[in-house]
Amino acid sequence: MKIAQRIMTLVFSASLLAIAGCASTATTEGTGEYVDDAVITTKVKAEIFNEPSLKSAEINVETFKGAVQLSGFVTSPENIDKAVIITRNVKGVRSVKNDMRLK
Repeated sequence: MKIAQRIMTLVFSASLLAIAGCASTATTEGTGEYVDDAVITTKVKAEIFNEPSLKSAEINVETFKGAVQLSGFVTSPENIDKAVIITRNVKGVRSVKNDMRLK
């Protein structure tokens, strides 16, 4: 009986540690957030790719906890504005940080 109780305590403790390991902090993402951010990044890249005036290969997209950072080089201020607007309209985007530069 004591062995079964110890095994159940050990399994319970291991479960708590596993759940705590998947939790997010201020500087790291949890598993679910990482997947969500990957989806947002993919959607933003697809929308930028579908815009003929933007060269999607020259715009980098990174997402952390719903905050999207755009970087890279574009040919005009209008293209910067267009990329930011496209990104803001993607579902799940909480904020957009623009680090794009003119070439």
